[in-house]
Amino acid sequence: MYDFLSYYVRDYMTPQPRTVGRDTALRELQGLFDAHDFNGVPVVDDDGRLVGLATKLDLLKAFTLTPDAMVPHYATIMERPVHELMTREPITVTPDLPLTRVLQRMVDMRTKGFPVVDDGHRVVGVIAREDLLGALRDATSSKG
Repeated sequence: MYDFLSYYVRDYMTPQPRTVGRDTALRELQGLFDAHDFNGVPVVDDDGRLVGLATKLDLLKAFTLTPDAMVPHYATIMERPVHELMTREPITVTPDLPLTRVLQRMVDMRTKGFPVVDDGHRVVGVIAREDLLGALRDATSSKG
């Protein structure tokens, strides 16, 4: 278990993750969620810098009802761009952050994962609950 103390985000993140642009239609986002069982996808600008995070919860927000809104057709909602509903300024981590810090942050925030960004805020990976569980498993199995 002590091995876990020496693990970093870069050791267990998923590098070069799938991303979407600000103008990606919700229909396409739903397709990514369906095809890959993602919980969220980084939203990037043309230079690969993070501008937001689009999650399954954000997608559900498109269907919330308000007293003064008429319900549009499903197809109309699904053509809306991601930037209208994405989480802006999401919490991020860097590749050199110890996994112990990521684990604590993930538990405290009750989140499923974080985008991993470099110094220029370009997305270089994602780290999710499954990655941390894999690291813990590796740390305990490496000794025996």
